[in-house]
Amino acid sequence: MAMVSEFVAAVNQICAERGIDQEEVFKALESAVLSAYKKEFDKEQLENLNIELNRNTGEFKLVAMKTVAKKVNDADTEISLKEAQALNKKIKEGDTVEIELPGVDFGRIAAQTAKQVILQKINESERQAILDEYEGKVGQVFTALMQRMQRGQVVFEIGKATAFMPTTEQIPNEFYKIGERYKVLLKGIEDTTSGKVLIVSRADPAFLVELFKQEVPELDSGVVEVKDCAREAGSRSKMAVFSNQEGIDPIGSCVGQRGIRIANVMSDLGEEKIDIIEWNEDYEQYIANSLSPAKVESVKIKDDIAYVKVADDQLSLAIGREGQNVRLAFKLTGIKIDIQGNTQKVENAEDEPVVDSSDDAETTKETEVKETKKEKKTVKKTKKVAKKATKSK
Repeated sequence: MAMVSEFVAAVNQICAERGIDQEEVFKALESAVLSAYKKEFDKEQLENLNIELNRNTGEFKLVAMKTVAKKVNDADTEISLKEAQALNKKIKEGDTVEIELPGVDFGRIAAQTAKQVILQKINESERQAILDEYEGKVGQVFTALMQRMQRGQVVFEIGKATAFMPTTEQIPNEFYKIGERYKVLLKGIEDTTSGKVLIVSRADPAFLVELFKQEVPELDSGVVEVKDCAREAGSRSKMAVFSNQEGIDPIGSCVGQRGIRIANVMSDLGEEKIDIIEWNEDYEQYIANSLSPAKVESVKIKDDIAYVKVADDQLSLAIGREGQNVRLAFKLTGIKIDIQGNTQKVENAEDEPVVDSSDDAETTKETEVKETKKEKKTVKKTKKVAKKATKSK
């Protein structure tokens, strides 16, 4: 009995040192010992067996839940009415009784499984403690060490924690090297089949905002505020900023002297281009600002569509390469945009903010120039023919 009591005392001591719930360990021990018993004595098919561990003495007891029957067909799951009433006279046929099964020595089985169960619980407890530590840090940027690739996911190490970056949270065409350090955004903690895991991102717009907060004191203090952010990670982003204090230039604060602040952010993003625009309460002015660097002549909003007018030489710039500029403006402002020049118009599709791309506009201009040149050559040829005809006369 003393040996068993020492076993319980040892479990209690480990739990106290590691900060593990004792009851969880005892329940895990009961489950593990029962599983080992079923496997050793070929009782895995029985679902009515249970193990009970005395929390004081450390003794294991095997019990079976049996149904009371007049005639016993299966001794493992049934007990006769006569035997059951010998235990309790009030028991009737069809009742379920708990029967202790004698003659089982759990000392060896318990010894084999206890160490494994306790180690498992220690690992789970430490892992949970790490997750609890980062629970209140979601949305912050950390410097993470790249460990390996796992089924398309990048596995990082943040302190003692392991974090995963899915393909959707990676910057397209960015190559991650083992042993290199990268800044990542702790996006959340998700439940998976293997438990809770940290999810990090480098493609989320919030990552860009947090990088600017590290570089721009005005953003961190709240003097300058980020109102909206739209990103096509690895290519280009737009960020709308606003000053809460008169005399503070929100764009200049983010750019920094000689562009040092924005350059530092771009270096963390792999030279991603960033447009910083000023947010405005006037939505029409805000839409005009969102199409920067293009110069907008006028904006009118009708039926949830912004009709924007620009000069012909600004049309390609407003649309952007493959429609990127107007697409980001649409993501930033949340309203579809129809852009038209003085003589050209870009129709707005139902499901896309813009149909034509800057490449198409440039191609159209090139075609018009070529056609004009051809017309001039034709006129010159006509004049030459006319002169020859005059001389021959």
